[in-house]
Amino acid sequence: MLKAKDLRSEAWAKLNGKWGTVALIALIYELIMGVCGALSYVYIGGIATLLVTGAFALGLAIVSLNVVRLQNVEVNQMFSGFREFGKAFLVNLLNSIFLVLWTLLFIVPGIIKSFAYSMSYYVLADNPALTATEVRHRSIELMRGNKWRLFCLYFSFIGWWLLCMLTLGILSFWIVPYQQAATAAFYQSLLPKSDTTEILPAAM
Repeated sequence: MLKAKDLRSEAWAKLNGKWGTVALIALIYELIMGVCGALSYVYIGGIATLLVTGAFALGLAIVSLNVVRLQNVEVNQMFSGFREFGKAFLVNLLNSIFLVLWTLLFIVPGIIKSFAYSMSYYVLADNPALTATEVRHRSIELMRGNKWRLFCLYFSFIGWWLLCMLTLGILSFWIVPYQQAATAAFYQSLLPKSDTTEILPAAM
């Protein structure tokens, strides 16, 4: 069973030669979501954020999986999630609703469920024929007994995020792709060996 340091090492090695591209993707994503957030006071931004979050999350999952599967990575892949816009939107909506409901009970159940749903977009990237509900259930199945491992992986980046604060957030354009690639490697480790060779979309 791969540990956090193993997943980080794998992600770092497989990002070699792709850092510039993934950093640019992170920058574009932050700019788009920042604009949506800035417009939220007139509701337009809030609606836009709700509409595009799922598709962009799927696109970033596809990029990250292509990194760890040693496939070609291009900037336009971040928009490839819009091919499954409806399902990505529903996955985001369902996950958000259930997380709110669980959090209303207590904070801890909400956090636990956020880890349970965390593989949703990777599942959708590999299985676009599944419904949004099936995607969520598949994520729950994959994460059964693995939530603590993912927590440890996320926690292992705390030093990087503290360093990011010293750069006024600039370092985030490298940390975010690094953490996403490590998460994709984590997802990959949960799959049967026969399910780990799929080539994901290279362009719109």
